[in-house]
Amino acid sequence: MPPPPPPPPPLPPQPAPVPGVAWSVHVLADDGAVLATRGADAVGPVASAAKLLLLVEVARRLDAGDLPPTALLERSAADAVADSGLWQHLRVAALPVEDLAVLVGAVSDNLATNVLLRAVGLPALDALAARLGLRDTRLLDRVRDARGPGDPPVLALGTARELCLLLHGLARGTVVSPAASAAVLRWLGTGSDLSMVASALGLDPLAHAGADRGLLLRHKTGTDEGVRVDAGHLAGPAGGLAYAVAARWSPGVPARDAVLAAMGAYGRALRAAVGG
Repeated sequence: MPPPPPPPPPLPPQPAPVPGVAWSVHVLADDGAVLATRGADAVGPVASAAKLLLLVEVARRLDAGDLPPTALLERSAADAVADSGLWQHLRVAALPVEDLAVLVGAVSDNLATNVLLRAVGLPALDALAARLGLRDTRLLDRVRDARGPGDPPVLALGTARELCLLLHGLARGTVVSPAASAAVLRWLGTGSDLSMVASALGLDPLAHAGADRGLLLRHKTGTDEGVRVDAGHLAGPAGGLAYAVAARWSPGVPARDAVLAAMGAYGRALRAAVGG
């Protein structure tokens, strides 16, 4: 009988240093062991990664029967926003609640986000975060093309530790309920942004809802000027882990390419840790 393969090397606490970039990282094994952590409690912009809270609240209401999955929600002029998403390019003016959740999970759809957020309200997300024990992670506002002096300066704030804990709980089925957790994971499984940590996994960006070569990814990313965040759960032949990796830098610093390369390299370490 051949000897078992050697265990993967320990995870580095953060991706490779990039000048002018602050890293925040937290990685948990499925058994709760801390595999890596660095600056995990630093509060900073997390961009669309905080849409996780919206998806959890929608899943909670679907599970409780408070929101029918086929209820049609109509977009309005006040919801209109550009950048990420598909709905802004479609003719249909109303979509079912669960279809909107899929759009948020798949392409971080900003218009779908605003319509769902109008339906559930920011106070509900604050209350949800408090119940989940999230002290510093909040969605602060709807998505806007431009932020004025009376608007929150960023879409969302959070920490790597709290995002990682949220994904860890979703994978265990303990966020709200097993059914609600499973719904959120199903929506996240359609996520097409593999530009960051997930770039190392060799997955088809348009078709990886199921396991591919033993790897199963459910994650949410966040992108803004000077911000890249990737938070998810990765399962492989040797086990699973939850991770959150955030990079923040001053908008004038030309760091994007180096940040994405470093996140991809860190993804290779995560892949090795789960036996991929």
